[in-house]
Amino acid sequence: MIIKAKPLNPFFFKCGTKIISWLFKRRFNKIILRNIDIKPDHSYLLMCNHFSFLDGLIAYHLCDKALRKKNGMKQLYIMSLKKQMEKNKWLRYCGSFSVDPGKRSIKESFDYAAEILSKPGNVLLFYPQGNLESSQVRHIQFQDGLKQIIPKVKGKCQLIWSSNLIEYFESTKPSLYYNLLDCGTGEAFDFESLKQQVNQHHRASIEKNIRFTKEPMSYGTT
Repeated sequence: MIIKAKPLNPFFFKCGTKIISWLFKRRFNKIILRNIDIKPDHSYLLMCNHFSFLDGLIAYHLCDKALRKKNGMKQLYIMSLKKQMEKNKWLRYCGSFSVDPGKRSIKESFDYAAEILSKPGNVLLFYPQGNLESSQVRHIQFQDGLKQIIPKVKGKCQLIWSSNLIEYFESTKPSLYYNLLDCGTGEAFDFESLKQQVNQHHRASIEKNIRFTKEPMSYGTT
């Protein structure tokens, strides 16, 4: 049996994002958002690379700037490991619901995710790698969960990827780069094509931050 989410009320989400924005202004040298057009009257699957214990806060900030302020977002949901939710019961009240890889309940988690994405305005935050990995890794390895979720979604769903990268360069504080990619909609979903798009985009995002070095291999363009 899965642990279902109790998403934050929009008012409390807005309050939380103000606190996070204040913290990020102190923590980061600068924040760069390379944005995309958000489709109205859709739900939104927001996929990100998974590289830090700050990923949740980074994604909340992104949702505020790229989705909520464009009137696309109503409520945020997050798929989280069940063992983490059992240790941190407060996660449920921030929109998290459980997934337990390798257990029979995983089908229920995927069905619940599809139900969430069937309602316009809902955002599902999803880390397809499934594990923490360096943000500089050149290949994003997808787990198979998306293949079980997207075909079950009823209605219009925009698929969004963000390569989130951190660099220091000239400052003692890091700079945060959000590199968004519009991956189309659930109606045209093709898993192999999506993986190819994301990996090409992620490599190109890394290349954008390379200032002077001409590397012997090309990362491609989006």
